[in-house]
Amino acid sequence: MKQPTFLEGVSVALAASLIGSMLFTALQVVLPGVPALRLLVAGIGLAYMVYLLSRSPEHVGRITAVAAWAIIAAVLWFTHPPLMLYVCVHLGTLWIIRSLYFYSSALSALADLGLNGLGLAAALWAVTRTGSVFLGIWCFFLVQALFVLIPKSIQRKHGSGQVSHERDDRFQHAYRVAEAAVRKLSSNH
Repeated sequence: MKQPTFLEGVSVALAASLIGSMLFTALQVVLPGVPALRLLVAGIGLAYMVYLLSRSPEHVGRITAVAAWAIIAAVLWFTHPPLMLYVCVHLGTLWIIRSLYFYSSALSALADLGLNGLGLAAALWAVTRTGSVFLGIWCFFLVQALFVLIPKSIQRKHGSGQVSHERDDRFQHAYRVAEAAVRKLSSNH
C-alpha cells in the first residue's frame, strides 16, 4: 500500500475543513453549542482514523483499533468531560493509531505526539482569533499533514555515528551463554 504524502494530507485537511464546517453549521440547528462540537470532534476523529487505517501498510488489528476507538468515544460521550479534555482524549487515540501503524520507534511516536500538540495549538489559535470552525479544522489538519515527514524509526546515534545495538548484543550474548549452560547441564545428566 502506498504511504500517505504531504499533498494528500493537505487534501484531507481541505476536505475535513469543508465537510466539518458544513456539518457544524447543520448540527448547530439540532444540537446548539458544546454537544455539536463534541459530535463534530468525534465524527472527524472517526473519519481521520479510518483514513489512517486505510493508508497504513499494516493490516493486523484494524477491527480492534476501531472497536477501541468506539468504546472510548462512547465513554467520553456519556461522561461529559470538559470540552478540552474531550478533544485531547480524541487526539490521544489518533496519536496511538498513528504510533502503532506508522512508526517503529518511541522517538518517532514522541515526535508525532509533539506534532499533535502543535496542531491543537494551531487550531485553538485559529478558532480564538477568527471564530471560524473551518480555519480551526484547516490549521489542525494542515499541521497533521506533516506527519509523513517523521521517519518511521528515529534511533539515537553514538559518537562514532553508528546505531547502537549494544543492548541487543548483550542480550544475544547472555542468551547464547544460557543456552550453552543448559546444553552442558543436560549432557552431564
